[in-house]
Amino acid sequence: MKKIGIIGSGIVAQVLGAGLLKHGYDVKLGTRDALKLNDWLTNHGKGAEVGTFSEAAKFGDLLILAVKGKVASSALQLIDQAYLDGKTIMDATNPIEEGAPQNGVLQFFTNQNESLMEQLQVAFSTANFVKAFNSVGSARMVNPPFDIKPSMFICGNNNASKEAVGKIAEALGWEVEDMGGAEAARAIEPLCMLWCIPGFLNNQWTHAFKLLK
Repeated sequence: MKKIGIIGSGIVAQVLGAGLLKHGYDVKLGTRDALKLNDWLTNHGKGAEVGTFSEAAKFGDLLILAVKGKVASSALQLIDQAYLDGKTIMDATNPIEEGAPQNGVLQFFTNQNESLMEQLQVAFSTANFVKAFNSVGSARMVNPPFDIKPSMFICGNNNASKEAVGKIAEALGWEVEDMGGAEAARAIEPLCMLWCIPGFLNNQWTHAFKLLK
């Protein structure tokens, strides 16, 4: 899978897109406003493209969902659903609620017994969602500069899709930890909360998680 369509045009989408280009993938970023990606397109040249959400979805052998959690469903609804059928969607979103953190703890609009990814999997059932890259800052997503490889926790219902996402994570410098089915996103999504606490309380934003065995 050498063609990656990214649904989103914010910093996470741009960082992952740039990293994948460096590792030999062709990347198309999907956006509502192509003008905001002029600099990204100019700086990354060959293999980099920009288009609408639908065009990015049509382009990609594998898709990455990198938008705010609040608009994840509406962004996918803008895509011709034929372009989602059978596709692996690496879901980097988090269900972050509007409003300030409480003592450094983000608020989520989901509850403990249902993750955002599970909601998306039900709503777009012909695609195969895999949670990944939701619990680390964009500055450390690509080839993180630690002495040991940090852990990238993933989950999803389709093993082939998890394998495809795992290969991307490994290419970007991570050790993959498969946590099982989509229900595991109920545990993986809140890692975003935990990751952000040192940032909000102590302005520390350069860490990552490691599963020791």
